[in-house]
Amino acid sequence: MTPALDLAFEIRAHLAPARHVGHGDGESLAFTPITGGTVTGPRLTGTVLPGGGDWGSTRGAVCQLDARYLLQAEDGAVIDVVNRGYYRLGADCPAQYEEDGLQVSEAGVYFRTAPVFRTDAPAHRWLAETVFVGLARPEDEGRTVVIRMYALR
Repeated sequence: MTPALDLAFEIRAHLAPARHVGHGDGESLAFTPITGGTVTGPRLTGTVLPGGGDWGSTRGAVCQLDARYLLQAEDGAVIDVVNRGYYRLGADCPAQYEEDGLQVSEAGVYFRTAPVFRTDAPAHRWLAETVFVGLARPEDEGRTVVIRMYALR
C-alpha cells in the first residue's frame, strides 16, 4: 500500500526580519523570530504564539531549517512544535496544487518540513502520535511563511 497524506491544518506564521548570527567555513547561520500567526484547517484551529523562531543554516544552495514555536488551539491547549526541514531552489521542483486548485508550493522551490508536536491536552494527543509532512511557501514578500501540514496515513 502506498502511503497517503491528509490535510490536517495550515499554519501562517508571521516573521520579523532575520538576524545574522554568524558563519563558518562555507556556512551562514541566521535566526528569524516568529511574531504570531494563525492555524486553520479541518483538524486544528488556533493561533501561533509570538516568541519562537527559526534557525536557518545555509551551506551552498541549501538552507537547513530548525524552527521551534508554540501553537495555542482555540480550546486554549498549548502545543509545542519542533519543525525541521530544507529550503532550496531547483528546476526539478514542480509547483504542487490541492485538488481544488489551491497552489501549495512554488515551481522551482523545494521547501519541505517534518514537524513534531508535543502536548498533554487529551483532545490534541493525536498530534503527538502522528507523522506529518509540511509543504511551505513564503508570502507577503517573506514576512509570512505558510505551512500546509499533512498527516501521513
